[in-house]
Amino acid sequence: MAKILLVEDDTELARSLVDWLELEHHNVEYCERGNDALERLKFFEFDVVILDWNLPEVTGIEILKEFRDRGGMTPILLLTGRDGVAEIEIGLNAGADDYLTKPCNVRELSARVKALMRRQNKVYEQVFKIRGLEVDIPKHRVSREGKEIKLQPKEFSLLEFLLRNPNDAFSVESLLSRIWSSDSDASPDTVRVCITRLRNKIDVADQPSIIRTVHRIGYQIDLFGNPPEPKA
Repeated sequence: MAKILLVEDDTELARSLVDWLELEHHNVEYCERGNDALERLKFFEFDVVILDWNLPEVTGIEILKEFRDRGGMTPILLLTGRDGVAEIEIGLNAGADDYLTKPCNVRELSARVKALMRRQNKVYEQVFKIRGLEVDIPKHRVSREGKEIKLQPKEFSLLEFLLRNPNDAFSVESLLSRIWSSDSDASPDTVRVCITRLRNKIDVADQPSIIRTVHRIGYQIDLFGNPPEPKA
């Protein structure tokens, strides 16, 4: 699962890309205009940005340059009808990590998104096994001792995100930003309720929770079943 920002003014193409990426369980936010994209990149975090070159108001190249100039590190896939060597060079020099010409195949785009995600400092295993729990990412399946555990989409996304970042603890606000859409009505309480539901489904009675509470920080995956941190 990745949180993806798609910036594309061709609504028909955008809809097909959103449908395909969501089918692969990604959280996709979509906007058509360059200024809207700049605002979202300023205030919200994404794992990958798919950015059209030709946009109303602000071009994709201008967005790229401004985002990189202020220190933005999110991988960006530039999507455009321009396929000349000079144009490709302009896009890459402006800060794009990859380049795909239109019309594009959704499977190729999806593969390139996954490749960009692998370049980041995350764990990209397909199947996780942790303390008797098995999480199969491609099949979107969680089980314990062969018995399937039914998770809601956001519960699965939250679990996958924590598994892919095992060395980090995340605040409620950070999890809200990374798992939920920026235009959703979700609140910090939504995250806490989701964590409670997830724990009730995947934890084993009388054993430390797989999702550890890190005092004054937030939540972290607990690979080894460590006892809870004492409060200061």
